[in-house]
Amino acid sequence: MVTPRQFVKNLQNQIRRDKKTFILYSVLRVLVILTMIRGFLTRNYETVGVCVLALVLFLIPAFFERRFKAEIPPLFEGIIYLFIFAAEILGEINNFYVRIPGWDNGLHMLNGFLCAVIGFSLVDLLNRHSDHVELTPFYQTVAAFCFSMTIGVIWEFIEFSLDRILWLDTQKDYIVRNISSVSLDPSGKGALVRVPNIVQTVITTASGQVITIEGGYLDIGLYDTMKDLAINFAGAVIFCIIGYLYISHRSKQKWPGDLLIRPLEEEETDS
Repeated sequence: MVTPRQFVKNLQNQIRRDKKTFILYSVLRVLVILTMIRGFLTRNYETVGVCVLALVLFLIPAFFERRFKAEIPPLFEGIIYLFIFAAEILGEINNFYVRIPGWDNGLHMLNGFLCAVIGFSLVDLLNRHSDHVELTPFYQTVAAFCFSMTIGVIWEFIEFSLDRILWLDTQKDYIVRNISSVSLDPSGKGALVRVPNIVQTVITTASGQVITIEGGYLDIGLYDTMKDLAINFAGAVIFCIIGYLYISHRSKQKWPGDLLIRPLEEEETDS
């Protein structure tokens, strides 16, 4: 049984294997703690909760390494820390998702890329360290791509559930000017009705509240979900191509190997 003190000590020892990663981790952790203190002082407990979540997520690489006796390369580990900070602290708390166009798109593409790296690593470890399994580079690439897309789909399920159950808006809404639907057929026979050039939508609630949406029709989450999945797809494809070239010509390309997770040898595990 590992005590919290031992766990933190192991975390520090693992990060110190690469000084740059350790410095990056330390700086980001301090920034998160300062943001959490600011949340306490301003009584913004939602900010405090997001900061606590970020600090917990920062522990995942160390937990993964200890639990599965594997080593996450410093480059990949640093990218993970930056991704968590960019998504939770900058994106959620500092509202970069709204302030900076493309912030959400960039993170979704990076998510697809990172998940493809993890999928590739898992399949590559199985292939390289098994006497009974020998997978082709193409099969490894397809498996990594499917892993990345599965994570992307699961995340969209989570966003949808949060929006429906807690009335959040994680799936951002879009204003669209043209729609087509069989639900608008007055005869009820399922004929397709096209409504182009919408300039205004009026919503009336049961209580009599009237909300006017200028510029078009409000799409609830569908466009955002499909955009996120398409961007996740692009990120996954980018690394899958890189990974395929790496394992096909392993001796000619070095840097993709700096992203792949590798198992710890016995002497490394003991130390």
